Amino acid sequence: MGKEAKTNAMRLLERAGIAYTAHEYPHAAGEAVDGVTVARLTGRDPACVFKTLVTQGADRNYYVFVIPVAAELDLKKAARAAGVKSVAMLHVADLLKVTGYVRGGCSPVGMKKQYKTVFDQSCLAQPAILVSAGRIGTQIEAAPADLLAAVRGTAAAITQDAGAGA
Repeated sequence: MGKEAKTNAMRLLERAGIAYTAHEYPHAAGEAVDGVTVARLTGRDPACVFKTLVTQGADRNYYVFVIPVAAELDLKKAARAAGVKSVAMLHVADLLKVTGYVRGGCSPVGMKKQYKTVFDQSCLAQPAILVSAGRIGTQIEAAPADLLAAVRGTAAAITQDAGAGA
């Protein structure tokens, strides 16, 4: 990739000496693509492609959760993993202001500030996972342990159980 194509997330991984592979996928300009489609476009199993969700806790702090694209975040499990009473999804309108990223291009790496970040524990069963590189149309693939180290994150069971309602 040329220097001009690098994202902040890529630069931070390089600075930390973390190996990654960038993957691009087609999309309409400025239009977010759902994660399952991103998995298909990159030729990956959806269990290996993760989306980044940002929440605000009852304590008014922000928390980041990284889960498989086909999964749903369990807000109770997420709050427990973050050590707060409750969390609520951040409004899309606030995403850019809080993280520096837009919907569909939100990476757990390189946000404006380092927020407490929790990856779904299923990432640990994968040799590598894909997360957004910080812009729509680009993903970065890296070892889960390296991504966890890059964001000083933890792993926990934070998705809804299969068959659980809404």
